[in-house]
Amino acid sequence: MHLGHARTFWTAQEHARGSNGALILRNDDLDIARSRPEYVKAMIEDLHWLGLDWSEGPDKGGPNEPYNQSARHSLYREAFSKLRASGLIYPCICSRKDVQAAVTAPHESPYPIQITGDEPAYPGTCRPEKLSAPERAQRATWSREHHNWRFLVPKGEKLSFLDGHFGKQHAVAGGEVSDFLVWRKDDLPSYQLACTVDDAAMGITEVVRGADLLLSTFRQLLLYRALGLAVPAFFHCPLVLNKYGIRLAKRYDSLSLRTLRAEGRTPAEVRAMW
Repeated sequence: MHLGHARTFWTAQEHARGSNGALILRNDDLDIARSRPEYVKAMIEDLHWLGLDWSEGPDKGGPNEPYNQSARHSLYREAFSKLRASGLIYPCICSRKDVQAAVTAPHESPYPIQITGDEPAYPGTCRPEKLSAPERAQRATWSREHHNWRFLVPKGEKLSFLDGHFGKQHAVAGGEVSDFLVWRKDDLPSYQLACTVDDAAMGITEVVRGADLLLSTFRQLLLYRALGLAVPAFFHCPLVLNKYGIRLAKRYDSLSLRTLRAEGRTPAEVRAMW
């Protein structure tokens, strides 16, 4: 947990308290290679040390259990089946390397920050209209497993939402928001699908997260509509930067809560750094 994570969670806590609401800690542990029990334990210890608290979570339980996404697969598979039955997703054989190679030129970001590390724009190689009739018939028989599946974004549609911090946000489907992953070939849901399904199932009324996820919100708006789910409000927090103006990441251990705590910093001193 670094300072950016902590400030975002503190913001969510203050919003929940100000609305007399409940704050939910949900553990995104779908990345099997990087998710370990000791990391979850450390995350919870660091947040408590900083003086943060929540109403529901993996350490407390609650009416919306389970709070580990790895235990919620049945919900994701149900959503996948609904999207497939509606003809809104399609299988894709393109690797991430293939997609990146197809992007020939960088573009200016229309958002309040430069979003890096985001899902690359998809050129539409495997869209149904680009395949022959025999290819479409063959792929219609493919199973959920062993293939990536993408959402069929309606080209040209103007998307918008009102962000609680940055104000009105706009994007064009097929432009800034291209066909995005909803299911991975390792038989796991994408971040977009898992978060959309969980936010709806848990009755989330406001999502508080970092500004690097602004583009993800447009994708999730399409999923909310496709699945017939209620859309929550969104509040994207400005990113915490290091002294060089670079956004914090897990590799910046000097700004992790665990390191600052070991150096003898107090929770009040850490909060003052925000």
